[in-house]
Amino acid sequence: MVWMAAFIEAVELVKTYRVGKIEVPALRGISFSAQKGEFVTVVGPSGSGKSTLFYILGGLTRADSGHIYVDGDDFAQLSDAERTEMRKKKIGFVFQKFNLLPTLDARSNIEIAIDIAGTNGNREQGYFEKIVGLLGLQKRLNHRPSELSGGEQQRVALARALINKPAIVLADEPTGNLDSENSEIVLNMLRHSNRELGQTVLMITHNPEAAAYGDRIIHMRDGRIVSPEKDPQWTGAQHGS
Repeated sequence: MVWMAAFIEAVELVKTYRVGKIEVPALRGISFSAQKGEFVTVVGPSGSGKSTLFYILGGLTRADSGHIYVDGDDFAQLSDAERTEMRKKKIGFVFQKFNLLPTLDARSNIEIAIDIAGTNGNREQGYFEKIVGLLGLQKRLNHRPSELSGGEQQRVALARALINKPAIVLADEPTGNLDSENSEIVLNMLRHSNRELGQTVLMITHNPEAAAYGDRIIHMRDGRIVSPEKDPQWTGAQHGS
C-alpha cells in the first residue's frame, strides 16, 4: 500500500472537562496524523482520553485548543453547519452502543444514512446488497433492533456507517459488547473496507487482538500519546498483516 500525504492530522489538541470547580484534563496536547487508506488503532486504559479524541476527530465536540485537518480542511475552524456537512459526506461512525432507531427495521436503519447524507441519487447499484451480504444480514433486514442479537445490531450499525462509502470511518470500541464470532465479523469488515475502498479507519479499542487488525497502534495514557514501552498493558499487541 502506498500512502500519500496526511489525510487526518491533529495538532496540539487540548480538552479539559469542568465538574463544578474541578478541572479534569482529558487531552494534553495530542498530535498525530493518519494517511489516506491507513488503519490506525488507538489503545489505552480507561480515562486515557481515547473517547474524547474520537468525538473531537469526528466533529461531535470541540477541543479547547488545537487544530484538526481533514483532507486539507481545518475541521476546528468550520462553522457548525459546515462540520455537520463534512460528517455527513466524509465520516462514518461506529459506536459501542449501536445507536439504532428502535422503531425502524434493520434495512431502514441502514438506509437512513443514505437519506441523511442525500446520496441516494449516487447510490451504486448492488452496493447495499454487497454490504449486508458480507455482514451476514440478508435474512435479518425486516427485524427491528429488539429482535436482533447484540452482534447483529452492531453489524447493522456498521453497515449504516459504511453504506455511503465515507472517506473516514471512526469506530469507538466496536467489539466491546460482542462475542468472539461477531467481533471477528466486524473487524474483518472494517479491514475489508479499508483495503478495498481505501478508507481511512481510526478505531479505539481496549482489546489487543482487535488492535492488531490495524496497520499502526497509537498508545494513549493520561491524555497523552506514549510509546509502547510506557504502556506495559499493550506491549504484547502486534500489528496486523
